[in-house]
Amino acid sequence: MGSSWLILGVILLSSQVVRSQRVRVLPEVEAYPNESVNLRCEFTNPGSTKLTQVSWIFEATEGHRENIAVFHPTYGESFPKSAFKGRVQFTQASLEYPSIRIDSVRMSDAGRYTCEYATYPSGNEQGTTTLIMLAKPKNSATPVVVQAGSAKVVVARCEALQGKPAATVTWVTGAMGEYNSTSQAESDGTVTVKSEYRMAPASTDNGRDITCMISQRTQDRPQTFPMKLVVQYPPTVRIEGYDNNWYMGRTDASLTCHADANPKVVDFTWTTLSGNLPATAKVDQNRLLVQKVDESVNTTFICEAKNSLGSGKSQLTAAVIELTGDPSSAGVLVGAILGSLLALLLASALITVLVIRSRRQQPRYTGDSDQGTYGNKARIFGVKRASKNGTGDNNNGPIYTYRESEPGALVEKGNEFLHAPAGMPAPHHIPMTCELDEAGQRKFDTLNDSMEEEEEEEEQYDGFGGLPPSYHIPRHEDDYGVYIDDDMESQRDGSIISRTAIYV
Repeated sequence: MGSSWLILGVILLSSQVVRSQRVRVLPEVEAYPNESVNLRCEFTNPGSTKLTQVSWIFEATEGHRENIAVFHPTYGESFPKSAFKGRVQFTQASLEYPSIRIDSVRMSDAGRYTCEYATYPSGNEQGTTTLIMLAKPKNSATPVVVQAGSAKVVVARCEALQGKPAATVTWVTGAMGEYNSTSQAESDGTVTVKSEYRMAPASTDNGRDITCMISQRTQDRPQTFPMKLVVQYPPTVRIEGYDNNWYMGRTDASLTCHADANPKVVDFTWTTLSGNLPATAKVDQNRLLVQKVDESVNTTFICEAKNSLGSGKSQLTAAVIELTGDPSSAGVLVGAILGSLLALLLASALITVLVIRSRRQQPRYTGDSDQGTYGNKARIFGVKRASKNGTGDNNNGPIYTYRESEPGALVEKGNEFLHAPAGMPAPHHIPMTCELDEAGQRKFDTLNDSMEEEEEEEEQYDGFGGLPPSYHIPRHEDDYGVYIDDDMESQRDGSIISRTAIYV
C-alpha cells in the first residue's frame, strides 16, 4: 500500500508540472527605480482546456498576496485597489497573452509576480516571475584631517548610499591600519554601506596613498577613490648652508632654515645664544644672509619655526677662520704651480732629446770592416801582413786620404794634425822598418810574431763563428823614437787606423 501511494503522488506531481509548464513567464526581471517594466505571460497549447480568467498576484513577502490586475473575456479588465493602482495595465487584452506593464516602478515593487489562470476542467494553472529592483549606489570617499598621535583614529571614510543590492567596500594602502564596514537598510528597500579606515597616524604618514574600492551589481567594474592621508604635526627644523669655510672678510655666507610641518610654517625667527644677531647678518624669511664674515659671526645661530600646532627649533655653531693669503688668488696660485711643473717637464724632455742627439752625432770607432760614420773620407794605413822573416810589403807605407775638396783624388797626407797632443809624433815621422837598426828590427819582428799569433787566435774564433777581440797596440818608445803610435787601432781585416787621422 505504501508504494502504491508513492507512485500515485509522483504521477500527480508530474501532471502538475506538465500543466504548469503551459503558463510561460520569465523567471526574473530587473528594473531600476522610475523605469517601466514588462511582465510577460502566455498560456501555450491549451487544447481542450477552457480558459476562464487570468489574474496577476503580487507577493512582496512570503505569505502576503494581493491581486493587482484581472482579465475576464466577458467582463474585461479589472485593477483592484493596491499600491499599483494607476501604474499597471495589460499590454494585450486576451486570455492567451495577458502580459502587463508597470510604470514608474519603485524599490518597494520588488517581489514575486504570479500569472494565474482559472481553467476548466483542470483548475488553476500559474507561472511566477521575480522582479528584482536594482539601485546604483551614490559612492563617495574622503580623507579625514587628523593630528599625529599614538591613538587610533579614523583617517578616511568611504560610503555607498542607497544601493541595491548592498555594495562591498575594500581598502588598498601601505598604511598600517584596519577598516570596518556597516550596512543600513533604507525605507525604500535600498541599503547604505559605510566603511572607515583607522590607524595611529604619524608625521611620516602625511601624504601617504590610500584607495577605497566599491563593488556593486549595477556597476561594470569596481569604482575606485584614490586619496592621500592628511596628518597634521608641528614643525621639524634643520639648518643648512654652512660649509666650514667662513673666513674673515667673506661676503657670500648664508644659512637656510628648512621646516617640515603640516600645516605650513607661518613664521621663522633667527636668534643666537646671546640673543641678538650680529650686525653683519640680515634675515630674509627663512634665510640668514651674512654680508661680511667677522668676529661677531663666530657664534651659535638658532632658527625657530612656528605653525598652528606648535613650533620647532634647530641650532648651528659657525666657526670663523683666518687666512694668511688672499683666498681670491688661490686659483691663480694653483695655476702658477701647475704651469711651473709643466715648464719643468718640457725643459727636461728637451734636454733629454738634445743629449741623445749629441751622442748619436759623436764619431764611432769600430773594429768592424764597415766604414761606419766616416764613409770614404779617409783610408789610413792600408797594410799587408809581414812575414816572420821580415819579407813582404812594408807595413809602414805613407798615409793616404780622400780630400773632400777633390773627390776621388788620393793624396799623401802631410803633417797636418793640428789637434794632436803635444809631444806626439805625426804619422809620417814614425820610423819605417827599413830605417831601423838591428835592435829596432828585432823589436819589430817580435811585434809581428805576436800579431800573427793573435791572427791565428782570430781564425780560431772565425772557425767557431765568434768575433775576435780588438787589437790595441801598445805604445813603444826607445832611442829610435815612437815607431807605432798608441793612437792606432787594429781592424778585423788586419789594417791599422789612426784615431787622429779620422778627423782630417
